[in-house]
Amino acid sequence: MARHLITSAIPYINGIKHLGNLVGSQLPADLYARYQRARGNEVMFLCATDEHGTPAELAAAKAGKPVADFCAEMWAVQAEIAKGFRLSFDHFGRSSSPQNHALTQHFAGRLADAGLIREVSEKQVYSNADGRFLPDRYIEGTCPNCGYDKARGDQCENCTKQLDPTDLINPRSAISGSTDLEVRETKHLYLRQSDMRGKLQEWIDSKTDWPILTTSIAKKWLNDGDGLQDRGITRDLDWGIPVKKGTEEWPGMEGKVFYVWFDAPIEYIACAGEWAEAHGKTDADWERWWRTDKGAEDVRYTQFMGKDNVPFHTLSFPATILGSGEPWKLVDYIKSFNYLNYDGGQFSTSQGRGVFMDQALEILPPDYWRWWLLSHAPESSDSEFTWENFQTSVNKDLADVLGNFASRVTKFCRSKFGEAVPEGGTPGDREATLIQALDAGLVEYQTHMDNIEVRKAAAALRALWAMGNEYLQDVAPWTTFKEDPDAAAMQIRIALNLVRFYAAISSPFIPDASAQLLTAMNADDATWPQDVASAITALPVGHSFAVPEVTFRKISDEERVGWQDQFAGVRA
Repeated sequence: MARHLITSAIPYINGIKHLGNLVGSQLPADLYARYQRARGNEVMFLCATDEHGTPAELAAAKAGKPVADFCAEMWAVQAEIAKGFRLSFDHFGRSSSPQNHALTQHFAGRLADAGLIREVSEKQVYSNADGRFLPDRYIEGTCPNCGYDKARGDQCENCTKQLDPTDLINPRSAISGSTDLEVRETKHLYLRQSDMRGKLQEWIDSKTDWPILTTSIAKKWLNDGDGLQDRGITRDLDWGIPVKKGTEEWPGMEGKVFYVWFDAPIEYIACAGEWAEAHGKTDADWERWWRTDKGAEDVRYTQFMGKDNVPFHTLSFPATILGSGEPWKLVDYIKSFNYLNYDGGQFSTSQGRGVFMDQALEILPPDYWRWWLLSHAPESSDSEFTWENFQTSVNKDLADVLGNFASRVTKFCRSKFGEAVPEGGTPGDREATLIQALDAGLVEYQTHMDNIEVRKAAAALRALWAMGNEYLQDVAPWTTFKEDPDAAAMQIRIALNLVRFYAAISSPFIPDASAQLLTAMNADDATWPQDVASAITALPVGHSFAVPEVTFRKISDEERVGWQDQFAGVRA
């Protein structure tokens, strides 16, 4: 049994996420976690809410609530939506947890002892209109590199170039829009990433199997311009993890908190501690996933994220772990994604543009969204959600190919043989050809899943569904029955077993539909098939079943047009 530690980029607390966020991290991570569990492996799948920083403060103020109360409420909302999409986290934690407070302060102390933190008196932008220092991300302006006019003071999300606020052309407060900004002096802590550049370069160079998207972004940050820069890890804010050196106070840092991008990745580790506490486990139970001196040496750790998060996960977080000098588990594979765009533009949480996760679940069950998003995952390039494509994919893939197969087979069997697997007939050459094709298709599907090639895996799965339909069309049991009922019984017996086979192997993509089909087939054993020949005899002669309810209904043109109109503007 292999052991898989899986994390998805933790969503920010300040609002409900859109479908682009979902497919960029949480959903493919869930696909992989479900697949590994189905293959009999041990999985720890962790995610959390990212709760610190100015955006949380501002969102709470807008809602008229104390920031701690606002974060607690939004955590509950995001946790419920995650359940709605059937995201199978072992634990969904919070970066504001006591575990993350203690662990973040611990890492800061270790880095300080290693000489990897320096104090810097620096000038920072202060907004007179807002009466506060502005975090880098809350200063907007034009990127000097690509000309994008909504670049943030820490990074341009258009070209991903790392920036300082003073680099921006025509800077303004992202809070009030005011250009009445001045520079004031303040003192902060910096992580000496530049001292870690050689180690990070060597580590990244060793990851020859990583996606090009991941390594190209990491190497760009390492080598472009002056190379990897030291990074501020504290902020002048009220809400966050207080700056401490381990358990001790940090002279000169009173009233400051750690920068959200320092503490957020540490929450991956802290989340395991939260899991242990929530389930009555010991420290040893979570440390065996994270400490290579306590059992994690045989763990494979995979991270999922959108491309905008790659620099922090390939450089800043590894610098923290390596710099601590402690035997923490480093990531083995980073699966990064491009952007999913929306109907000719961009999804945007801040601008309320696109379909958001709660809205999607109000329209259709989760499997419809899971299938489309995963089968169109933006892996090699950005992809685009259109309502026409969504309708076509649901109707053709889910309703016509998989749903129709299960319906035709079970209804025909009920009408001619009753609601039990019929006996009679002997498989022949056509059945042998089917088994051979399915075996090859299953190997291809598993290979793509093992390699986390999401779109290719979806295509391979659909091809397996199509093989069953092609078999039915070729042998036409409804015609065979008129001349040779025994042969028709054999054909339907195989087809009924294929329904169970499809349900088992489709569960990572469409868990609800898979569960429904397994229930209809009265199949208690939903284990992953080892080979097709065994799988298509798993339901023996006489095994009872029920005709399933409609597994997937088709989306009408009227519905599609209505949704296009409903989501043409921005969310209020």
